[in-house]
Amino acid sequence: MNGLKQRSELTAINIINAVAAAFLFFAPWLLGFSGEKTASWNAWISSLLIAGLAIAAVVELREWEEWINLILGLWVAASPWFLGFAGVTYAMWTHLAVGLVVAVLAAVELWMIRQSPQVAA
Repeated sequence: MNGLKQRSELTAINIINAVAAAFLFFAPWLLGFSGEKTASWNAWISSLLIAGLAIAAVVELREWEEWINLILGLWVAASPWFLGFAGVTYAMWTHLAVGLVVAVLAAVELWMIRQSPQVAA
């Protein structure tokens, strides 16, 4: 029963990741930075990758998916400075917040997988 509870928690985390990805995808229009091409394209591409990994992890959890999600989250958080749109306030804060959420959730999932090897298929 404990394994089932942990599996439900992991699924919930991946659903939250998918919601964060959806927010990041629509953020350029919602927050008005769609004119900033670099920020918009980074949001769209990163969000599709995050959502794809979240959906894949709901179907069948693999540890490598969470490592990639951790890297993606860190990329999204740091991308305003690497790609030069840190001066676009809404874009910068959106990328930073979503990136940190994705990275933290991936780290939590990795910790949970490591604590319970039977869940890590």
